[in-house]
Amino acid sequence: MLELISQMFSYGFLNRALLVGMLVALCSALLGVSLVLKRYSMIGDGLSHVGFGALSIAMAMRLAPLAVAAPVVVLAAFLLLRISENSRIKGDAAIALIASSSLAIGVIVTSLTSGMNTDVYGYLFGSILAMGVGDVAASVVLSAAVLLLFILFYNKIFAITFDEAFAQATGVNARGYTLLIALLTAVTIVVGMRIMGAMLISSLIIFPALTSMRVCRSFKGVVISSALVSVVCFFCGMVASFAFSTPAGASIVAANLVAFLLFALVGALRGRVLRRPEGRSKIRKDRPSSKEHPDQQR
Repeated sequence: MLELISQMFSYGFLNRALLVGMLVALCSALLGVSLVLKRYSMIGDGLSHVGFGALSIAMAMRLAPLAVAAPVVVLAAFLLLRISENSRIKGDAAIALIASSSLAIGVIVTSLTSGMNTDVYGYLFGSILAMGVGDVAASVVLSAAVLLLFILFYNKIFAITFDEAFAQATGVNARGYTLLIALLTAVTIVVGMRIMGAMLISSLIIFPALTSMRVCRSFKGVVISSALVSVVCFFCGMVASFAFSTPAGASIVAANLVAFLLFALVGALRGRVLRRPEGRSKIRKDRPSSKEHPDQQR
């Protein structure tokens, strides 16, 4: 195993993919906790489809994909929140509407221009070979900005995650911080699409948070656990991809699935152990004494 890992680090493109991927996995996990608790978890899937449409148009116009996709996805994130709050089209319906429309536009543009070539498949399902030096530099800067903003506004994000109305009543700009979460999510989606692909990037947002919630009970515990689980699963997925020549994105999702099943099993076993003493004490408390009158026992 150590020899395999050392062999991985001898390839420059794998080092770039590991660096960017771990940063994206960390950002996705931190944001995913708030998104899952606020029931916005599918926004990642919707924004990834928007990103694919923007990337398709950028490639057709021979523009820098990241420079085009980033502002488009950010605008789409704000639009999704606006639609969900101020129209009859709510939540998942708004996400499905925008996601399917964007994906359709991307497929049409691609079919009319370059066709389904290697670059398009790389954006759909991820490609670690697509990470150039310039992409790595931009991805590191964007990921660092996401992490810094999350740490600076952690308390506000915590407040609006659990009770947005109460947070707003105490003077917190709930709408502004909700838009901040959407902005950070959009940036993370755009950066992570190069490795995970538009079809799989949302898994980095959903899986670590749900996995940690099987065991942890506090918000801080879930955030820390999600960050660790996400980074470890990304690394394990990359190792499995290198060892068995499987697609990187799919291998990372499979590693997250294994972690989720293990945490769910641990959580179920712990819950059963904690409930057992309570069940026994309740039975003893409710059991009538043999010295009581028959009418009292009844």
